[in-house]
Amino acid sequence: VQLQASGGGMVSAGGSLRLSCTASGRTISSYAAAWFRQGSGKEREFVAAISRSGRDTYSADSVKGRFTVSRDSGKNTVYLQMNSLKPEDTAVYVCAAGGVVGSAGYSTDFNYWGQGTLVTVSS
Repeated sequence: VQLQASGGGMVSAGGSLRLSCTASGRTISSYAAAWFRQGSGKEREFVAAISRSGRDTYSADSVKGRFTVSRDSGKNTVYLQMNSLKPEDTAVYVCAAGGVVGSAGYSTDFNYWGQGTLVTVSS
């Protein structure tokens, strides 16, 4: 499975962006999926995850209430809606698939990783 994230860009603090993750080789609806990010000089961190059905979602405390993960099986796409963006959200955002996400929780161990899309939030 090849994943591709898109939708990044530059936005002012308080603004919004929507990232998309599409798959080729196999439909992304076959997998649980997640978003991670890595800021300059920082470790990669978990942002949000969604189960294969879309029924279960999880997000990091740092983005809770501002970011929403969703999926559209018909469009073979997973989304990350990001609102009320802050400068500390600046990072390369990467989508991943093939992990375990369910009603009991999620794992951050994913099998497939895409190339990232850069999000820059100016103050």
